[in-house]
Amino acid sequence: MEERIITNERLDEDNFEQNLRPEHLDDYIGQSEAKENLKIFIKAALMREESLDHVLLYGPPGLGKTTLSYIIANELGTHIKTASGPAIEKSGDLAAILSSLEPGDVLFVDEIHRIPRFIEEILYSAMEDFTLDIIVGNDSNSRNIRIDLPPFTLVGATTRAGDLTGPLRDRFGIISKLNYYTVEELTNIVKRTSRVLNVVIEEEAAIELAKRSRGTPRIANRLFKRVRDYALVMGNGVIDLGITTLALNRLKVDSEGLDDTDYHLLKSIIEKFNGGPVGIEAIASSIGEEQTTIEDVYEPYLLQHGFLKRTSRGRMVTRKAYEHLGITCPDKIE
Repeated sequence: MEERIITNERLDEDNFEQNLRPEHLDDYIGQSEAKENLKIFIKAALMREESLDHVLLYGPPGLGKTTLSYIIANELGTHIKTASGPAIEKSGDLAAILSSLEPGDVLFVDEIHRIPRFIEEILYSAMEDFTLDIIVGNDSNSRNIRIDLPPFTLVGATTRAGDLTGPLRDRFGIISKLNYYTVEELTNIVKRTSRVLNVVIEEEAAIELAKRSRGTPRIANRLFKRVRDYALVMGNGVIDLGITTLALNRLKVDSEGLDDTDYHLLKSIIEKFNGGPVGIEAIASSIGEEQTTIEDVYEPYLLQHGFLKRTSRGRMVTRKAYEHLGITCPDKIE
């Protein structure tokens, strides 16, 4: 099955993003509220010569949580270690990560909501007191070992803040929600990417690409890469509006950033469930997708931009979706 180009999940080809990441908050485009708050908190921590409070970043994939974690480390003038929640399976895994930290280091844990519960409980003392209490040995001769840790800053990232337990969430002193980007912000990101990659893009082309990027920098950079190929092979290397429109149409990314997967989801609700309301389980069965994939990957953008809405009785397709799909809208639909 071909990979979906406008998914906000990370793809293998997105490794080139690392070269595009800004290194300082002043160079980071968008998320102005979170950025300005972080500037104050980081500056205050440096003035007090203390480690920064633990930071929780949450929001849909592809909005810059990983990039912000690297920037935080840069601004603090320290190193960053990275880990993933699902990869921390045993207490020894956590101990190995934490014991490798130097004073003031940043530990970035992606998908922190997927850390096993018993690991999470061990993490509490590490976050609060910079100590690690682990039990070694079996039941008959087990013993508790306490390891002192250097002061560090945990930056946790999650797409499902609601799945975090209260005790873990309460241990983060700084909590920031990352929102979808505006067309203007994405246009600036596209132009910055063009400068970094030394590719000329015209203003109108940058705006058009931004409009179709679903409010997500990761998707904007991925589409830029594909459009760049069209400009090189079918044009003179310059990305103009014509080549951008041609490329994105061929990639089946329409003027609102919707693709075949979105069409399939919306049409399924319209054709099989009369536009809704319908439960998420029924939708998942009808299109052959996991419920969590629909909730995390497909729905957020459709909900944010008014193609779909949630009600107490289930999901409903909106009048805007009917009109966009060119389907006659029943009078009952708002």
